[in-house]
Amino acid sequence: MNIRELLQQIPKGDYKSLARAISIVENETEGFEEILFALHPSASIPVIGITGPPGAGKSTLINNLVKFFSSKDKKVAVIAIDPTSPFNYGSLLGDRLRMSELFNHPNIFIRSMATRGSLGGLSEKIIEVIDVLRSANFDYIIVETVGVGQSEVEIAGLADTTVVVFVPESGDEIQTMKSGIMEIADIFVVNKCDREGADQFVSTLQKLLHEHDKTDWQVPVLKTSASQNQGIEELAMQIERHSSSSRTSEKKIFLLTEKVYRLLAKDKMKNVSRREIHDDIGKSISLNDFNLYRLVKKYSTL
Repeated sequence: MNIRELLQQIPKGDYKSLARAISIVENETEGFEEILFALHPSASIPVIGITGPPGAGKSTLINNLVKFFSSKDKKVAVIAIDPTSPFNYGSLLGDRLRMSELFNHPNIFIRSMATRGSLGGLSEKIIEVIDVLRSANFDYIIVETVGVGQSEVEIAGLADTTVVVFVPESGDEIQTMKSGIMEIADIFVVNKCDREGADQFVSTLQKLLHEHDKTDWQVPVLKTSASQNQGIEELAMQIERHSSSSRTSEKKIFLLTEKVYRLLAKDKMKNVSRREIHDDIGKSISLNDFNLYRLVKKYSTL
């Protein structure tokens, strides 16, 4: 199947063609620019970013959320971002284990993506892949980050609705990172709410939100127990509410600006190899005249 035929099949919901197109774009193999230039992504398909620290139960939450949407005859695409090792550049694409029961559902498309060296919790090709998915006939696109570093902030530049998931034990953590989180979260979820301290943590979040409340959208704090399938319907309802709120349209220019900036940055860096830099540093780090800034200058002029 050539690229033109591939592009004709994507809007029809052909998952094999969709998966192949994503692979071509992700790996920048022959025809990837032809695919990107021909895309007609629908801005009406909401992208839901779900982030939070490791162990918060994001995968179980997404499993049950996707099941709920599909029970309402909605078509859902899920992108699960998995971390790439900084040492051997390998990645365990764990959605095969976490979401195995959803793989054969006709209304659900699941794709793993590795971070491939990206410092935050997203893949460097996530923008392009989402636009490929937005050219298909999905009702929702869900992106799960790896929950490391600044992924909570990164996802806000990509998603129409950002859901930040915590557990009751996250009380100390929210105190150290509350400024950025308060700005980017559209919905807070306190998962594993059957644990001790859940109500107190919810109250703390609500107080912090009241201090930072400067928008028309009232950020909800929801309690869920993903393992017990509790609170999922309320979460779905709040996602739908936010997707249709005025704040979503106001955010659009910021989102597009962020995407263009990132795409330009990637284009400028396309001749720079992380592995080559690694090898270069390995050879020169023991030299007396090693200078990090001269090394940066060397690669910035490529």
